Amino acid sequence: METADAITEQLRDVPNKRSSMWLDQFQRKVTTPENALKAVKSGDRVYIHPGCAEPESLVHAMVARKDELTDVEVVHILTLGTADYVGPDMEGHFRHRCLFTGPNVRKAVNEGRADYVPIFLGEIHRLFKDGTLPIDVSLIQVSPPDEHGFCSYGVGIDITKPAAENSKIVIAEVNRQTPRTLGDSFIHLSKLDHIVMVDRPMLELPPVKMTDVHSKIGQYVADLIDDGATLQMGIGGIPDAVLHHLQSKQDLGIHTEMFSDGVIDLVRKGVINNEKKTLHPGKIISAFVLGTRDLYDFIDNNPICEFHPDSYCNDPFIVAQNDNMVAINSALQVDLTGQVCSDSIGYSIYSGFGGQVDFIRGAARSRGGKPIIALPSTAKGDTLSRIAVHLDEGAGVVTSRADVHYIATEYGVAYLFGRSIRERAKALIDIAHPKFRDELTEQAKKLKYL
Repeated sequence: METADAITEQLRDVPNKRSSMWLDQFQRKVTTPENALKAVKSGDRVYIHPGCAEPESLVHAMVARKDELTDVEVVHILTLGTADYVGPDMEGHFRHRCLFTGPNVRKAVNEGRADYVPIFLGEIHRLFKDGTLPIDVSLIQVSPPDEHGFCSYGVGIDITKPAAENSKIVIAEVNRQTPRTLGDSFIHLSKLDHIVMVDRPMLELPPVKMTDVHSKIGQYVADLIDDGATLQMGIGGIPDAVLHHLQSKQDLGIHTEMFSDGVIDLVRKGVINNEKKTLHPGKIISAFVLGTRDLYDFIDNNPICEFHPDSYCNDPFIVAQNDNMVAINSALQVDLTGQVCSDSIGYSIYSGFGGQVDFIRGAARSRGGKPIIALPSTAKGDTLSRIAVHLDEGAGVVTSRADVHYIATEYGVAYLFGRSIRERAKALIDIAHPKFRDELTEQAKKLKYL
């Protein structure tokens, strides 16, 4: 754990008298994780900075106080660090309110030890602002302050900025290895109640190995993308495969909730230059990143990258202002009418709504826009068709059949918008795995879909 001395000396050397106005204040707020987390009281609601920005020293210090605390609610979307507060031994001390279910809390959610909230990512800020979900303490990770006293939220502005702005107490882990990202991505140290200094590597999420299925899907999706398009895509094998197949495109842009390492190569090659964007030309617009140190170095103080909260990036009315907007999202299952399940496997919660519907609707209203759902045709080693006659019992609809336009698998693309149930069923059976097509056809006929 660092002290404030190193940063204090660094800033005193800056030929700018502004820093001297707040250096003493900065030093007074620096403390240990253990002392800072004394601010959390029983019955509090605590927000944790998600993704690769999780402030691990603060989370560990909070969990270490479990015997002193009761009924503390922990709120966040996907985090990459440990989530010991959801363990069976934490009942009565901590309970997690899950706004997007990641692997580290999935078991707790499905065993009833944590609570899942279905919500669009672009609307979570409203819960903090209107008092529906008031935050007592926010645990965040930020960059060291600049000479003006502003710290950057770094790799995740997402829902953290509105959470911190509406929190009674803000505890910040100031990490010297956090990149300084630009845009609507700063908090002044006067807004920080307690500061814990660290110098440790950021959490990373390495790229997923691209399979042949991913590559085939990526090629079909890439064929739908025209030169000059603006893209939104998530993380994983399919988005990375799409990027891999865009090498020959020109003048692409990015307006997304998040991006990962796959974007960097296309920027360096000039494929992504953002010059044809009709909103924020010349800029990559995003709310957060999930990736590796190479990605963090790329976004550090880089003027091409402009970060905003999800309340802006995911607003369908903002998204739609990008002409030729292409939204690429994944799914767990699609039924023959076009209903898309993305957050659950039957009754078991798997992930969350995220920004899928935000961008599907934004792209649908974009001039020349294309909303795309992409998924492998099978699961469980080709023993289960993801294209199904009906969604599994308990499965939730994330994207409605009226919102769906393009569905892509490794066997092709089905266009469903404005199509009848009969036309949809036929188009979806055509892109299902061949081993399931006869069975799907027979079942569809029994239901009078065909």
